[in-house]
Amino acid sequence: MSDTRDLEKVRADIDALDQEIQTLINRRAQCAERVAAIKLAEVVTAHERGETGAEVIFYRPEREAQVLQRIISRNSGPLDGTTMAHIFREIMSACLALEKPLQVAYLGPEGTFTQAATVKHFGHAAVCVPQTTIDAVFTQVESGECNYGVVPVENSTEGMVSHTLDIFMDSSLKISGEVEMKIGLHLLVAPNTSEEKITRICAHQQALGQCRSWLDKHWPQVEREAVSSNGEAARLAAQTPGVAAVAGDMAAEIYQLEKLSTHIEDYIDNTTRFLIIGREEVAPSGSDKTSIIVSSRNKPGALFAILEPFRRGDVSLTRIDTRPSRTEKWAYVFFIEFEGHLHDTKIAAIMTELEEQAIMLKPLGSYPQALL
Repeated sequence: MSDTRDLEKVRADIDALDQEIQTLINRRAQCAERVAAIKLAEVVTAHERGETGAEVIFYRPEREAQVLQRIISRNSGPLDGTTMAHIFREIMSACLALEKPLQVAYLGPEGTFTQAATVKHFGHAAVCVPQTTIDAVFTQVESGECNYGVVPVENSTEGMVSHTLDIFMDSSLKISGEVEMKIGLHLLVAPNTSEEKITRICAHQQALGQCRSWLDKHWPQVEREAVSSNGEAARLAAQTPGVAAVAGDMAAEIYQLEKLSTHIEDYIDNTTRFLIIGREEVAPSGSDKTSIIVSSRNKPGALFAILEPFRRGDVSLTRIDTRPSRTEKWAYVFFIEFEGHLHDTKIAAIMTELEEQAIMLKPLGSYPQALL
């Protein structure tokens, strides 16, 4: 009897806490509405002064990153800091939707890891708008049809997504953030599909590469076809007899597919990194990365000359990759990522030095480092 009374008391405490949490979340939402009203009033005032280019910017990546970092730092458990940050991200997503729901383009169709990365970064209140190609994601953001876009940029197994890098050369968009997703791949089939009926395995080229050894071992005789996305592969598997798809949990759920084999990726820490692209520059958050494109003259020591200012400035490089130049035969451009923000005095000095010796220098943006 004592145990029953104790359980009832704990449940009563939980109910009281739930009510308090709900009240506080709604108070936070009211603050978000006040923020929206203040921003709108500032833009109206700017227009009255003749500043016709002023527009309301509801989403501030650096502000969100700072809030999440504080949540992780002050968390005392028993929930871990990352779990608590995910909870608050959804709260912030819902509150932001009261101001204006974000329209976010991503590489579709539904069920891709890019969609999962979009939800992870922006929360479920954002409106996810699928696109058939990476080019179309850029176009949607450039035109203003969508506020932001999400595109894959590199995988820990297969390396850089070259097409994403190439588009940045001509695009005016900025990088606003990054998302890292651990990738779990499954072999998916339509319900009641037996192994002997499978004649083709479809997936994005990167996904096929990420499970190449497993496929070589278990399905060496079956044709593999690279398609535009894993979501498209799942759609084909759901509609086309004999087709199996390599895709993730979201695709399996959306297209109601069965898992013939699970976690077929060749490396258990298989991770893909995605970039958030937008039209505005992002202010410093305190823990930032910067990405640039730089091209130098084709002469001995050219790469050393580009990298030397970073060494002298004690700036840590996080990524360097090369792509062929589109303007000169056998010439290359370098994609470089490093810690720090373009507004930092030390980084600004390095950029000035690079401008003096490079044929071309294009900053792609500074943005908060991935937290979750």
